[in-house]
Amino acid sequence: MIDSPNIFVTILSFLTMIGILVIIHELGHYYAGRFFGVKAEKFSIGFGPQIFGRVDKRGTLWRVALLPLGGYVQFAGDANAASQNDDAWKEMPEEERAHSFPAKPLWQRAIIVFAGPATNFILAIAIMAGFFMTYGQVVMPARIDQVQAQSPADKMGIKKGDLVTSFNGVEMENFPELAREISIYGGQNVEIDIVRDGQKMTLMGQIGHTIMTDKFGNEQKIGQLGIGASGAEIREVPIYEAPWLAVKETGAIIRLTVTGLGQILSGQRSVKELGGPVKIAKISGEQFTLGLAAFISLIAMISINLGFINLLPIPMLDGGHLLLYGIEAVTRKPPNPAIQEWAFRVGFIFLIGFMLVVTYNDILSLV
Repeated sequence: MIDSPNIFVTILSFLTMIGILVIIHELGHYYAGRFFGVKAEKFSIGFGPQIFGRVDKRGTLWRVALLPLGGYVQFAGDANAASQNDDAWKEMPEEERAHSFPAKPLWQRAIIVFAGPATNFILAIAIMAGFFMTYGQVVMPARIDQVQAQSPADKMGIKKGDLVTSFNGVEMENFPELAREISIYGGQNVEIDIVRDGQKMTLMGQIGHTIMTDKFGNEQKIGQLGIGASGAEIREVPIYEAPWLAVKETGAIIRLTVTGLGQILSGQRSVKELGGPVKIAKISGEQFTLGLAAFISLIAMISINLGFINLLPIPMLDGGHLLLYGIEAVTRKPPNPAIQEWAFRVGFIFLIGFMLVVTYNDILSLV
């Protein structure tokens, strides 16, 4: 087992990772707004009191604030960092009003909001495409050549030589994909499609689980079926194929994230499995000590999760704004300002509550 990194390395790696992801996310908003002619009044890395900042030739204040857990772009016409409309935009001179965020057509505002999460996905895709081109792709057919006696697989009727074609309705192209799917279904009933001697079959049963301990002593509950495969090869990935493989990998990670959240909401997994900034900081320090590739890989994973979380339809997040824009598109008018204010307050309370829960989980995991 490897000792966990010291607190200095942990803080430095965490701030580096969060800084990169926040800057990338906010630059998506900034450049989309700039493309549509919206003036950005503030570009903030972090929240709270300003540590330092400068104003550029376009009149945008670029600032670094005291609390590094996030950031924002405040456009002309925004009342605050949450991008609530400031009614004073209607009183602006015509030329200034034309460059304010609320004055733009609905579809442009939606693109500006969506651009933040989109850049997080693009960053992750670029990183994974680079990894595919550098290290290649592991190719291992999802053909079973080992079945442990009395294992969940044995009880389901899986036999040596079976080719797994889908798992819970998700098509399987190779064994590593199958192993990843199995890992999140510990203790749950699943449906597996196989081909045996040229005949298609569907098997059903319950996945087992085990507690895995990593190099740093972190424990994690992992689904286990009791099967194995062989014949792994490393295939070189050409530059034209790497982006598509990275897009597929990103989609798979998002789908598994949605599945995991659904399991927590339905009570199939414990809410204690949710991690927050303390846990992410700990993991970032650990991955940093394992090398640059491991750290960059973590950045890609967190970037995907940051993009996904920001698209959740929760007021104060990008997804909450998109939800309100969807309502506006259907009703042909913006939601009542009082309703918007109520929604933002509820969203704020929800996010604060969520942060308290995950931080409590983080503290318990360290005890």
